[in-house]
Amino acid sequence: MSKRSVKALSIEEYELCNKLKSMRFSGMAAELERVFEDSNSDLVPFKDKIQRIVDAEWDLRYTKKLNRFIKKAALKYPSADLDDSIYDPARQLDAGVIETLAQSDWIEQGKNLVITGKTSSGKSYLASALAICALKQFKTVRYYRANGLINELAKAEKLGEYPETISRMSSYDLLIVDDFGLMNLDLNKCRNLFEVFDCRDPYKSILLVSQIPVNAWYDIFSDHTYAEASLARVLNESYRLEMNGKNMRNFEPINKRKNG
Repeated sequence: MSKRSVKALSIEEYELCNKLKSMRFSGMAAELERVFEDSNSDLVPFKDKIQRIVDAEWDLRYTKKLNRFIKKAALKYPSADLDDSIYDPARQLDAGVIETLAQSDWIEQGKNLVITGKTSSGKSYLASALAICALKQFKTVRYYRANGLINELAKAEKLGEYPETISRMSSYDLLIVDDFGLMNLDLNKCRNLFEVFDCRDPYKSILLVSQIPVNAWYDIFSDHTYAEASLARVLNESYRLEMNGKNMRNFEPINKRKNG
């Protein structure tokens, strides 16, 4: 591939780029600078050059905004992606269902999703990948490990911030609770977890990830009244994904292996 011919910017061109930067159009400034430096830019139609400059600014702002949303989501795998591994027969996944879930319509509809399966099957990674699909549409997402969620609620109680914390948890478009079932639920914790589930029912989505089968969830709760009330809110008309395929603990993405 031949290198692009580069020419020096004139004072007027340099000042114009600086004006764009001062107005915080840094994407446009960088692309305009590339246009000015290109000795062959006169051969490119004016409309195409404008398109490039505007697209550069749009892409930069989109990426910055997306990165802010991803950071606030606190995902376990913030770089997760739905790569070709979902089609690997050894993973025993329903790729068609995953492709549909990736469109995030279920979040628009306030539906819940339950991902269960054996340890190291890639449940948390898939949950993060689906979350990123939602984040790309600028839906708000927050990830918690179950114990972290319980501890945050207990801390909020002690600090007198419980109503504010519940309100915040009710506001996310998608709330992810990972390692569900790997926590001790006494009566107070049962009540707190119920409050979270109840404040989101029926309009905001919850994604629960667990290595414990759904039919054993009832016994996680020390109080069976809260168990019935909580699970009714989460499991009613929820979507389910079972992941019992190969161990993905040391998994290297197929795309990376192909390109490496």
